[in-house]
Amino acid sequence: MSHNTWTQIARLVSRPDEPAAKPVQDEVVALFGELRGPLLRYLHSLGLPAGDGEDIAQDAFIALFRHLCEAKPRDNLRAWVFRVARNLALKRIQQAGASAEVSSDAIAAAVDPSANPEQRVVSSQQERAVRGVIAALSEMDRQCLQLRAEGLRYREIATVLDISLGAVAASLSRTLTKVARATQPENRVNKAPSAGI
Repeated sequence: MSHNTWTQIARLVSRPDEPAAKPVQDEVVALFGELRGPLLRYLHSLGLPAGDGEDIAQDAFIALFRHLCEAKPRDNLRAWVFRVARNLALKRIQQAGASAEVSSDAIAAAVDPSANPEQRVVSSQQERAVRGVIAALSEMDRQCLQLRAEGLRYREIATVLDISLGAVAASLSRTLTKVARATQPENRVNKAPSAGI
């Protein structure tokens, strides 16, 4: 969705006789520019198709616009947008009867074209190992990891998921330890053949 589209949406929900709406509109458009990509990736990682993710992102920013126009709390707007979008996404998933699965696109890794065949094999093995770890995570651990991957701070993740800061820290520590273990090369000991053979 383009900047102009968001300006049009903001005009639809604003009251033209209210001069305070323009600064709010500008703030929402700026936040949209900053958060659109991370928010859409996060919504996609919840299992939503791209079109549904766009709709939910739009609804979340319209809700933000109304929230700010009503002079409601402005604490951590980034976490506020992610939390509203997450709640809307979970409702849509529940209504559709779909399960929230991590798509392979959400975890796709970039391939280094300059890598030699051995490096590509190792990279492919590591990617499979990480995918396996992520697939085995609990829903809460996966959510924490996805939000952290989108650049949210621990406190913001706690706000979005409505859990304690300690729970976020424990979840991410646990998950990153599992990922690190999965990507470590196996301990191979090259044994020289014995002299008697």
